[in-house]
Amino acid sequence: MKRYFALLVCALVATLSLGAQNFDRYFTDRTLRVDLIFSGDAQEQNVTLHSLASWSSWAGRRLNLNEVPLRGDGELSLTDEATGEVIYRTTFSSLFQEWLSMEEAQYTSRAYEFTVLAPLPIAPATLRVVLYNPEQQVAAEMVTRLNPSDILIRSLDGRPQMPHTTIFSGNFEGEKIDVAIVAEGYTSEEMALFREDALKTVEALFSHEPFGGLRERFNFVAVESASPESGVSIPREGKWTESAVRSHFDTFYADRYLTTSAVFRMADLLVGIPYEHIIVLANTDTYGGGGIYNSYTLTTAHHTHFAPVVVHEFGHSFGGLADEYFYDTPDIASNPLVQTIEPWQQNITNLADFGSKWADMMPEGAEIPSEPTKKAERNYTVGVYEGANYMTRGAYRPAVVCRMRNNTATGFCPVCQRALERMIRFYTE
Repeated sequence: MKRYFALLVCALVATLSLGAQNFDRYFTDRTLRVDLIFSGDAQEQNVTLHSLASWSSWAGRRLNLNEVPLRGDGELSLTDEATGEVIYRTTFSSLFQEWLSMEEAQYTSRAYEFTVLAPLPIAPATLRVVLYNPEQQVAAEMVTRLNPSDILIRSLDGRPQMPHTTIFSGNFEGEKIDVAIVAEGYTSEEMALFREDALKTVEALFSHEPFGGLRERFNFVAVESASPESGVSIPREGKWTESAVRSHFDTFYADRYLTTSAVFRMADLLVGIPYEHIIVLANTDTYGGGGIYNSYTLTTAHHTHFAPVVVHEFGHSFGGLADEYFYDTPDIASNPLVQTIEPWQQNITNLADFGSKWADMMPEGAEIPSEPTKKAERNYTVGVYEGANYMTRGAYRPAVVCRMRNNTATGFCPVCQRALERMIRFYTE
């Protein structure tokens, strides 16, 4: 019995130590860039390793290495070959997985680029990348052996860096979150304008909680990636512009959805620059934007609603928050929220497992509706309000007013604020 208890204690200690593992035990101070291709259609998806590269220094987290704050729609993990321990995990979403919900995916196969950064292991490890379907089951998987001394891992040391300027540096004593603000559609002559827009971006974020109160945990760098032409592409107008990351409106034929599929090209612009998260500013006054969890935020810089939009989209890409707005005629059949599985985003629920969301933030005596209700006052009071994630029925949000719902809100609702604060602390504590 004593021997069993000793083994149990050792196992517990090992688990706890892994959660707070020493970065230097498993990793060198180098960045591993994993370029992937996600391909397929609605019936079958594939993950393919495209290439590997590395360069000096690692700007990502050195804490909570084998943990993830959110499930996401996909995951990359590294498992130490000698011990079998998972030594690094990160989760994400992708434009490819959004496309899978489009009608085109029913009869067409497409391929999308995707890049994930990880610290480079000291010893051989197993690299695994998985994509989840709306039921949160593995839909596609890629597993390969990663040898850090592999001569075909392209070294990018000494490559000229894109001109960049630190525009805010927090004085937090612990880990800080590095955000790269990338110029898109700005010519060389327009870089002064870009720097002004980058500063406005930081100001907009810090005008919202919890970013303002925890600003010292962030670093922001403005990356001056000049474009051959000014502006970005607007396909519906027949306008195709040669820009730094080749962004365009009309993604999935939605007028205001501004994204880029040139992910490898964007990653090339950032080689050697410390970053964990990306905000791309588009030099246009056309309304629009997009944000993909742990991929990028991309938004217009000169529309009158620029400030609320860039904060909203960063809520997606940094915080993994879902849209809280909804339409009058939703396509319920294609939306995962009609399933019995609780969505992983922290600011929406289908009541399948509401206890894991914001039940603890509900006013005392408040009841969770068993039937849909649309009655609510226009304030930030936490409740369970029907209509979220583009659906009028079957999906619920925490408040009537929130930055994740509309541009007129003055800030994030309390539930979104807590979710974002949890994310900030995950990266820095």
